[in-house]
Amino acid sequence: MRARIYQPARTAMQSGTAKTHTWVLEFAPASARGIDPLMGWTSSDDTQSQVRLRFETRAAAEAYAAEKGIEYDLVEPKPRRANVRPRGYGENFATDRKGAWTH
Repeated sequence: MRARIYQPARTAMQSGTAKTHTWVLEFAPASARGIDPLMGWTSSDDTQSQVRLRFETRAAAEAYAAEKGIEYDLVEPKPRRANVRPRGYGENFATDRKGAWTH
C-alpha cells in the first residue's frame, strides 16, 4: 500500500492561508473505479482511498508511516510569496488618499 504525504494548497475560494499548515497522508487507490451496472455510478472496493489523515508536522506524518510500515512519497510544498499590502483593504476608502478614485 502506497501513500502520499503533502501539505495542502489553499482552495480557490480562500484568500488567506487557513488550513494549509497541516500535513496530509492519503493513500493511493489500490484498484480502478468501476461502473455500477444498475445505477451507472462509479464505485470502488478500495476503502483505503477514502482515508485522509492530518498531522501537525511533516515529521509526525513520516513517523506514522514508518511505524505502520507504509511506503510513501513526500511532496514538498512550493514556497509562496506573501501578498500583504501595508494598509490592506481599508486603504481603498481612506480619507487621506493621494490619487483620484477610479474604478
